[in-house]
Amino acid sequence: MITIHHLNDSRSQRVLWMLEELGVEYAIEHYARDAVTRLAPESLKKIHPLGKSPVIQDGDMVVAESGASIDYLSRTYGKGKFSPASDSAGFNKYNELMHYVEGSAMLPLMLGLYVSHLGEAGAPLGPRIQSEQALHLGYLSTVLGEQDYFMGDALSAVDVHTSFILEAANMRDLLKEFPNLIALLKRLQARPAYKRALDAGGPYSFAP
Repeated sequence: MITIHHLNDSRSQRVLWMLEELGVEYAIEHYARDAVTRLAPESLKKIHPLGKSPVIQDGDMVVAESGASIDYLSRTYGKGKFSPASDSAGFNKYNELMHYVEGSAMLPLMLGLYVSHLGEAGAPLGPRIQSEQALHLGYLSTVLGEQDYFMGDALSAVDVHTSFILEAANMRDLLKEFPNLIALLKRLQARPAYKRALDAGGPYSFAP
């Protein structure tokens, strides 16, 4: 039995979605953010030293980080449906994008959020952050092109992993210049498995 240690209103929502797409049996251990600090509870450190979510347990296997969790689940249970074989033509693109989401694309969005709390003190950083946000969203828009999904005509783990970037950007009205990304986000959020994951995970500010 797979167990996901799920923090409300967090990146782990997309891991729940991956589980629903796979149709595998799983259990949820729910954790709630502190109402004031918005931090995860200390109890998560009993599962993983970082004390962050998501963390999945699959037998003796413990996997932290949302990208690693999504990739593990896809490779282990997807039977080739959501991720290409390591010796296939599309694997390098898949692998790059899976690392890119948290390694590069997420940082400008997080900086924008944190700096927004600084008021005038953070104003000098605004133009650089905005240019980085536009750079990465433009890159995603180019990679997607006219395809339905990032890897082509079918949903992959890349789309699930990238969904949080699109949701966070959409909340801040950053997708208006990228209609193909808006269309993709609507396509993703309309999937039955996405909706089931929302029901399972609880409150999620990024939902439509």
